[in-house]
Amino acid sequence: MAEERARKSVSRKIETKPLALHARIQRDVEDRIVSGEWPPGTRIPFEHELTAEYGCSRMTVNKALSELVKKGLIERRRKSGSYVRQPEVLSAVLEIHQLEREVRALGLAYDFRLIEREERTADDGDRKRLRLPRSGRVLSLKGLHTAGQRPFCLEDRLISLEEVPQALEADFSRNPPGTWLLEQVPWSAAEHRIRATGADRDIADVLDLAEGAPCLVIERRTWNASGSITQVNLTYPGDMHTLVAQFAPSARPG
Repeated sequence: MAEERARKSVSRKIETKPLALHARIQRDVEDRIVSGEWPPGTRIPFEHELTAEYGCSRMTVNKALSELVKKGLIERRRKSGSYVRQPEVLSAVLEIHQLEREVRALGLAYDFRLIEREERTADDGDRKRLRLPRSGRVLSLKGLHTAGQRPFCLEDRLISLEEVPQALEADFSRNPPGTWLLEQVPWSAAEHRIRATGADRDIADVLDLAEGAPCLVIERRTWNASGSITQVNLTYPGDMHTLVAQFAPSARPG
């Protein structure tokens, strides 16, 4: 019994131990970034400003910012300061493309049309797609990207309103949600799943295909330290998208 009380006492001490000052500065800055208060491209306060705000040494602030650089949340620019970093891509296959750029690279006119928009409490399917630990509000969006006069990609997207509440005020009638999210909300990790499928009746109608026609589906979820941001299913007609990756032979043992 005495041992159990001792363990509980140690646990309470650990839980109530205050954060080191550099860790608190790091947490405060990170919270502003992942909440979207400071979107990509925002210059964060100079080191001397943070030193005055927290009443600490320049070394303490520098340590906090260095950790944020390691996490890929900020970048330092010589003689300019520190800025919220734009997300970086990892490879050609895993790159998060803006569909408008894909279309214009083909030399075709681009357009986007919002088909459906719905705010709702996440159901089991929504929670599974976003991997939400509990129920919350989500924004469901469906839209069509076109290349020239031809359907190019059907977008079926969920946005977590717990992480991105500002999405409710965004106008997606012409501005593609993927482009808006890349500009407004920092992400730290993404997962891609790629599969082939036959177009069902609804997809065939939107993409102007015969029912059962081959399609390529890219399923993508992005998240940050705070939680899941969005999950999207991008469905392309089979002849409208190619995945490319470059690689080299691995080094042979000597």
